[in-house]
Amino acid sequence: MHNNSMIFKKKTPLLVFLVPAFAFMAVYLFYPFVMNIINSFSDIPSLGASSKGWLDPWYSNYQRLVTDPYMRTAFVNTMLMMLCTIVFQVGIALILAMLVDNIRRGSGFFRTVYFFPIVISATALGLMFNLLFWYDTGPINTILLQFGWDHLVNWKEDHWMFTMFTPVMWQYVGYYFVIIVTGLNNISPDVYEAAEIDGATGMQVVWRIKLPLLYNTLCTCLTLAITGALKVFDLPWTMMPKGIPLEKSWLTGTYMYKYSLGGANNIGYSSAIAIFIVILGVLLSQLANRIFKEKDY
Repeated sequence: MHNNSMIFKKKTPLLVFLVPAFAFMAVYLFYPFVMNIINSFSDIPSLGASSKGWLDPWYSNYQRLVTDPYMRTAFVNTMLMMLCTIVFQVGIALILAMLVDNIRRGSGFFRTVYFFPIVISATALGLMFNLLFWYDTGPINTILLQFGWDHLVNWKEDHWMFTMFTPVMWQYVGYYFVIIVTGLNNISPDVYEAAEIDGATGMQVVWRIKLPLLYNTLCTCLTLAITGALKVFDLPWTMMPKGIPLEKSWLTGTYMYKYSLGGANNIGYSSAIAIFIVILGVLLSQLANRIFKEKDY
């Protein structure tokens, strides 16, 4: 114990590892974040252009955030995305993890299959689902017509929310599935043996043992789901690049991108949206940590 404690009295090895990591974060995280705050109060017409100075009044972009109807739409859609993430991504992942945990043979196959969508590029997934929901020659409409459906369904126009949310839900189920399966693997086999000796049924094991012991793992998943929903960008942008239909499908991430690289060219307003996303993420994560406070077992 004495020798181990002496290691931490020598600061040089610690600095060798800490300083490069801190420098990297300062250059690629802290500096851009500070510049983003400054840009949100500046008049910058396009990416790469010089600032024309401070806005008059200086809070114009934030005032616009409150009055912008499309920003309001993006906020509401993001909150709906967050709700769907909690219910469907974490919920389905929990069900799948429970089922796979009861499989004696072949569990590795299912773990690989369920995790596989995470590996696929979001752009490729977006294009794939665009083809699936294609109006006139898409597989889904073709199957519906074969089963007697009397008209083609315009998924992007009439069911845009389902069309946009489905691939996002499908892609990240495997991510939470792996976390929950890992939590199940950490439960001691002795607990299951004691429950079997006491004559507990399968559902009693789930409700009285697995779910209570998974509480901390589920809290982590819910916090990640809430904060992750604010950062969703790639799949919705690939599928709905212009907020189709009638700009109803904006999310905070896609709406921010519109004003930076999406053609609207207002870096100051884009920076203000980015700051709003950061503040919203911090507040919601703190709220989630208070609601889903981890327990000590």
